[in-house]
Amino acid sequence: MKTIITSIALLSGIVAFAQENPKKDTLKVQNIEGVTMTKKVFQKKADRLVFDVAASPIAKGNTAFNLLKETPFVSSTDDKTLKIAGKSNAVIYLNGRKTQMNSDALEAFLKNTPAENIQKIEVITLPGSEFNVESSDGIINIVLKKKQGDGTNGNLRFTNYQGKFNSQAASGSLNFRKNKWAISSNISSRNQIRIQEYVMGNGDAQSSNNSVGYVKNGTFDLGGYLNIDYDISEKQTLGFAYNTWFSENKDTEANFFNTIKYLDTNNNWKTIYNRSQNYMGSRDLNNSFNLNYELKFDDKGSKLNLNAAYLKYNQTENNVNITNIANAQNQIIGLEGKFNQIIPQNIDNISATADYVKVFKGFTLGAGGNFNKTKTDNDTYLENLDLNTGNYVKDLNQSNHFVYDEKIGGIYVNIDKNFGEKFSTKIGARMEFTDSYGQILGTAIDVKRNHQNFLPTLSLNYNINEKNSLSYSFTSRVKRPSFWELNPERIYLTKVNYVQNNPFMKASSVFNQELMYMYKNSYFLQISNSHTKDATTQVPLQRTVNGISELRYIRTNYGTENNFAANLGMNKTFFKQILNVNYIVGLQINSYKGSVNIDPITHDVFEPYVVDGSLVTPFFQAQNTIRLSSKKDWFLGVNYFYLGKNKIDLGILKPLQQLDLNVKKIWNDWTFTFDVKDVFKTNKIIINDLQASGKFNLIDQYQDSQKLILGITYNFGNQKMKKARNIEGAANDIKNRTGN
Repeated sequence: MKTIITSIALLSGIVAFAQENPKKDTLKVQNIEGVTMTKKVFQKKADRLVFDVAASPIAKGNTAFNLLKETPFVSSTDDKTLKIAGKSNAVIYLNGRKTQMNSDALEAFLKNTPAENIQKIEVITLPGSEFNVESSDGIINIVLKKKQGDGTNGNLRFTNYQGKFNSQAASGSLNFRKNKWAISSNISSRNQIRIQEYVMGNGDAQSSNNSVGYVKNGTFDLGGYLNIDYDISEKQTLGFAYNTWFSENKDTEANFFNTIKYLDTNNNWKTIYNRSQNYMGSRDLNNSFNLNYELKFDDKGSKLNLNAAYLKYNQTENNVNITNIANAQNQIIGLEGKFNQIIPQNIDNISATADYVKVFKGFTLGAGGNFNKTKTDNDTYLENLDLNTGNYVKDLNQSNHFVYDEKIGGIYVNIDKNFGEKFSTKIGARMEFTDSYGQILGTAIDVKRNHQNFLPTLSLNYNINEKNSLSYSFTSRVKRPSFWELNPERIYLTKVNYVQNNPFMKASSVFNQELMYMYKNSYFLQISNSHTKDATTQVPLQRTVNGISELRYIRTNYGTENNFAANLGMNKTFFKQILNVNYIVGLQINSYKGSVNIDPITHDVFEPYVVDGSLVTPFFQAQNTIRLSSKKDWFLGVNYFYLGKNKIDLGILKPLQQLDLNVKKIWNDWTFTFDVKDVFKTNKIIINDLQASGKFNLIDQYQDSQKLILGITYNFGNQKMKKARNIEGAANDIKNRTGN
């Protein structure tokens, strides 16, 4: 479930820094063991870029998150999400299997996990038909070293974050292997306080609403995983995986001072002041179980993989919203209104997948399918305080019981073939079947969908010579709304400014193309385009009621979106590996076209919100790692990004930039790191939108990005031991849509 802090971050329409418009859910990462890296062999295959990783002190003692930021095409400009150049989120796989963890757990785990034992990193910018991912998501596949050996090893990591408030995180991993058994486990926790400061304004020539305040969010997270492998024989393996994540929001508050101005019937300006406060508490519990069976037919890669999974997610959120009458000095005069809100969300899912790969003499055939059945139950309750009686009265218009059932099935086939050493191709297709039904109980509001989607994919690669290669890829995808987006609840920022979800949202169709040129395995030129039909966003609908400017951020489909990007990059070492650089410079053109003027639930009519236009935006990112000592135990990192003025679906985003510095010291099995994020406090989000009708919308947001971070890592045990497999869960695509 989305808390107040997340909802406001969403409505701000933050882009993913020259790669895509933001999504709340953002981070999809995977537990990564360790890595050493001296030399990256950069090879372009039909559908992916492959980086072989050897020993290097740059990776020694590093976190998995920081290691991935050193990988070509991979970047992170918000220190939370990993992106692939020209794509949206990077979905992390381990040994070809997607993670079982949710986004919050993965972020915490990745930043608290030392990087060890990685053999190679595969970057799949446009995943083929065998990958069950959405929209323009790319994939990073981490392949572990295959070193055998019994024993036990593990690591401990502690991190302290100092921004406006202090936050802490800790993680511990323990791995065991003996004969046919392999067990990997992890537990991690995080106690953090985040604050976002806002100035928000909206209105027109007749009225305006200006809000100044903050959202403070305190969370405690605790979670982990247990993976067990049993080798039935040399070719058969049975695996079990359990993942859990508990999150509690505490001390969460949204506090805004609102200035409302309007012209009365005599054409005189009137001013009203009030203060709106929202106090929220919530608890989330996410559990998933997965059973896996793998059968290898030969040593060439032919195999069968079967998965069955169950996912259970429960969330309860309680909000208390108080609006007080105030004066110009923000002093409270009296109570204007108060309401209580309970927003539960319950999700049950069962899933199954089957994947078959057969390697023939001249080509490789892949085929498989998936099925999942999901049921969500959300009984939202809202009651208003009657100021005359002092009693609370249920609001029938804003209380609803929404249930949603969804069944999705899919089958795929692909063929991978090499035509000599120079040319290779991979062609495939998915067929997906969706049957869903949702309704608000006790009303006539329901939505039913039954449709099929044919999704072809194609990858071509031509090695011109030893130094030059050229490739082209095409994919088509369906992007479905998250379950929380379909729940028709309201999340209030102020009394007349709120976020509203929408059960009538349709899935988007996304078509991706990419052309890439590589030179000397170190330089690349990437040109990509992503076209989306039935694109979605939080559309800001405005109207004036009794002189008061009302603003609803409604999640809905609005029209079409096109994202073009051209990136020129370099990943190279200089001066005998003293300096390692990863640079990207590029341009993006985001184009939008569409309009919305009706609330899809209440059918209230607003002034049309028109999304129309495009803008050329420059982007630059530099990752620099400098070895400071001949013993290879001191390192300095200097990282910077700049994003020019950018067109997004909510308006114009002003330029963004950020400079980060870090120092790392390696001492035997200990690693000490010290980071300074956003050194000059320049990462501030300002969005302006002016409609032809004269209505305007402004968001000025600072997310407390300037931080000091101290990290300590200790590795123990047999570091050459092979870990248990991290099993791809059959319910992973469903888990990503829970938003947790």
